[in-house]
Amino acid sequence: MPTYSYLCQHCAKEIEIFHSIIAEPVKVCPNCNQESLIKQIGNGALVSFKGSGFYETDYKRQPSKEK
Repeated sequence: MPTYSYLCQHCAKEIEIFHSIIAEPVKVCPNCNQESLIKQIGNGALVSFKGSGFYETDYKRQPSKEK
């Protein structure tokens, strides 16, 4: 399930809410309890490669055999 960013037009608080893609957008701000949340447009998926040697250890070529 994706995380969506919302902005409250009443208290200007930015929040992230984790919910299903088919769920209705959240309208009530959990900070001020006003029905003033608007869904923000996302920046797309983020891919993060963590750890050392991702490319070198996972896809390293084997030494070629001499003919």
